[in-house]
Amino acid sequence: MPLHEQRHVKFQMAIAFFGRREKICVETYKGIMQKRGIVMSNQKDDLEENDVETKKEGSSGKVADHESDEIEYEKVCFLCRRTESKAGKMVSLPQGIHICMDCMQKSFDAMNDPNLPYKDILGSATANLNLTDPSEMDFSDLTSRLPKIQKIKKKTSKQEQSQEKQANQAKKSSGLDIRSIPAPHKIKASLDEYVIGQEYAKKVISVAVYNHYKRVATGTQDDIEIEKSNMLMIGPTGSGKTYLVKTLAKLLNVPLAIADATSLTEAGYIGDDIESVVSKLLAAAGNDVEKAEHGIIFIDEIDKIAKKKNTNQRDVSGEAVQQGMLKLLEGAEIEVPVGANSKNAMVPLETVNTKNILFICGGAFPGLEEIIKERLNKQASIGFCADLRDKYDSDPNILEKVTLDDIRNFGMIPEFIGRLPIVFTLQGLTKEMLVKILREPKNAILKQYQKLLALDEVKLDFDDEALEAIAERAMEKKTGARALRAIIEEFMLDIMYEIPKDDNIGRVVITREYIEHTGGPVIMMRGTPALEG
Repeated sequence: MPLHEQRHVKFQMAIAFFGRREKICVETYKGIMQKRGIVMSNQKDDLEENDVETKKEGSSGKVADHESDEIEYEKVCFLCRRTESKAGKMVSLPQGIHICMDCMQKSFDAMNDPNLPYKDILGSATANLNLTDPSEMDFSDLTSRLPKIQKIKKKTSKQEQSQEKQANQAKKSSGLDIRSIPAPHKIKASLDEYVIGQEYAKKVISVAVYNHYKRVATGTQDDIEIEKSNMLMIGPTGSGKTYLVKTLAKLLNVPLAIADATSLTEAGYIGDDIESVVSKLLAAAGNDVEKAEHGIIFIDEIDKIAKKKNTNQRDVSGEAVQQGMLKLLEGAEIEVPVGANSKNAMVPLETVNTKNILFICGGAFPGLEEIIKERLNKQASIGFCADLRDKYDSDPNILEKVTLDDIRNFGMIPEFIGRLPIVFTLQGLTKEMLVKILREPKNAILKQYQKLLALDEVKLDFDDEALEAIAERAMEKKTGARALRAIIEEFMLDIMYEIPKDDNIGRVVITREYIEHTGGPVIMMRGTPALEG
């Protein structure tokens, strides 16, 4: 129905409504008007007839001028009882009822209320009504067709609210399409484009994430409930633990929160509460609780909350934090502050269920190699078959031989380890892996600098020997892939400073001599033939 027709129907209904209302209380209204000395407009004709008869009986047969003038009466609003001089111009309705403009506007505003289903009323109730004669409209039939309004009892019990929330989650989780979840080989293929090496770690994390989101998708459809597949990542610094998780969250398009365990303390002490890691995930999800409950939390430097040895004081940042995270890892409903790291009276709280949140913990665990070597050397220490003490000193993959007992001896409590069923290690980076990291990933470091110089219309190349020299220097620093950036920033400083000075430079080649500070880079001007090799 067009807008002008809707307004016309609403106006006719308002007129009919006031007409019906007048039928009910017209007698009372007449009594009030008579007491006030005001004559109704419908009694006007009777008074005029009486005046004419009286005048005809007079001897003169002439009507006086003051009697022939029509008597004018001031209109009164039927709703607010204000006169026309105070309320302004009025709308005249049948049966001598007048409505001021303010009351009429309030009536239209009430009918324009979106909470009232006028479309349903007009479609069903007015089908058999004759709007050409609104005074004959039967409002009893109209009110009988109005929808019944039921009172909704507000649930105040926390148990009922949690049950309702779990039911809604089950409905939404059951509606998730399992086919939309990428298979493990597709997840690993995507990780291969960004992460070099770590084949075993990428395979483990791909399978674990795939099984986790299958668990979220199925929900409680069957009697068999799939448990969470939280992970513990162990690897030397710079091996790509954090970068692997960041790339994974980017590929899956799920909210990711990266927290640092070094600032976590037991509740009541200075520092971040344990629930702050969930509040970071809620902020990453745009304060959407349902989206955050299907996200990933990566807790880095998890080895920093290991139980402190040889201490008589309370371990508020070690074993106490592990005990506080037990329910968090297993799955529980916790109240987290929105937009803050600590709870206070001025910050609103949201209830988040960690049942479907995937937790990935990672740490370098310095000193774990010595614990592993000590365990391996206990087999034999005397005789011709004894193992040498330095047998495992040169083993670059010593962390692959880690067991749960080694982690417990490091300082992690058994209850905490039991909630991280998947434990895997990352290999230390070799020279060949560092060279591949420099050139092969989509966002490799060399590609970034080549892009920067391409904006100045300068081509940047690296010799193979130069890349090997960079990898060798990075191996000496023993900080993994982080050392590559520091080394490249060092020798690229002068090039990035000098190149914009001369517009004639067209190509720069980085050589091994320049990396080892025994020579300089090869610079070619524009218009010269390319260097051979």
